[in-house]
Amino acid sequence: MTRFERIGAAVIGTGFIGGVHVQMLRRLGVTLRGVLGSSAERGAARAAEMGVGQAYADLDALLADDGVDVVHVTSPNHAHFDQVMAILAAGKHVICEKPLAMTSAQSARMVAAARASGKVAAVCYNIRFYPLNQQAHAMVRAGELGDIRFVSGHYHQDWLAMPTDWNWRLEADKGGALRSVGDIGTHWLDLTGFVTGLKAEAVFAELATFLPQRQKPTGPVETFSGATGASEPVSIDTDDAAMILLRYPGGARGVMSTSQINVGRKNALHWDVAGSRASAAWDSETPDHLFIGHRDRPNETLMRDFTLMNPTGTAAATLPPGHVEGFADSFHGFFRAVYTDVAAGGRQAGATWASFEDGHYEMQFCDAVLRSAQEGRWVRLNEI
Repeated sequence: MTRFERIGAAVIGTGFIGGVHVQMLRRLGVTLRGVLGSSAERGAARAAEMGVGQAYADLDALLADDGVDVVHVTSPNHAHFDQVMAILAAGKHVICEKPLAMTSAQSARMVAAARASGKVAAVCYNIRFYPLNQQAHAMVRAGELGDIRFVSGHYHQDWLAMPTDWNWRLEADKGGALRSVGDIGTHWLDLTGFVTGLKAEAVFAELATFLPQRQKPTGPVETFSGATGASEPVSIDTDDAAMILLRYPGGARGVMSTSQINVGRKNALHWDVAGSRASAAWDSETPDHLFIGHRDRPNETLMRDFTLMNPTGTAAATLPPGHVEGFADSFHGFFRAVYTDVAAGGRQAGATWASFEDGHYEMQFCDAVLRSAQEGRWVRLNEI
């Protein structure tokens, strides 16, 4: 029996990301009790496709299963609040996809409920668990970059670049008022905050919607699958792209952009951190290499090699050097860290997974970005 086999899990959501959760739970050795789809019929069909033995009829049936210890929430954003609050009330641990909620008012209540429950409550910022991001986090903590001065980068994709591209995230009532910022910008924000230890205290933002009308399919469309068949024109008011200036405590500054319409950029998250002693940079499309910049000696490119990495980076690596660890592996590392704490009874010292408090901060950031774009001014997060 594996060390996690005694822990039972269920997954809410059977789309693209729900399938990734199912795969990585199996790899980790967690006992997968079942899945819950958007309808009983869809859940049963997807469970059969994925080889999962049980599809719950509804959330009540899932929560009534005493064999479920941890619930993974991968449903559309608008469903997170009610589902998570019910899961915590039922006395179960929860791992929720990002963004945590639709608004910071909701996420504040989720933080309070998580604290009161005493259960492990994690937000799925899996990108922290690429080993070289763990490496960079430890480098900054050790002072290897010196004082952090400037943080820059972007998260660019192209999967919504065409008028016929469709996903539920395009609709504000399902995905939230912010799309590119809420969906992928929060990943960049969380990751750079994890690496640097800094959280932005004020933002100045501009949002852009380049495709104000799109063709919405009349049938369901899974994320990244592309739209086919009959469609109808609909108006869009969520952001295709965003440009955001950042102010950090202590004087550091930053700038970031998000886009889901940059043709040719499939999943390009890039961060660059400039410190007083050295700099570092990482790109998700070449995840096994970390740039380390110097002034007085040649720059370096650190390949993910546990014989060369610090203990934090080494602990996150699972494959030998030269065997690329990618997107799915980051979920495996994230789940391994969370389930280790579930087995221990709670979050342990030194844990590096994102908490509900982290998820709430990202929701405050989104609300500040929205207000800044609407009012054309710097907005401090403590205004939210």
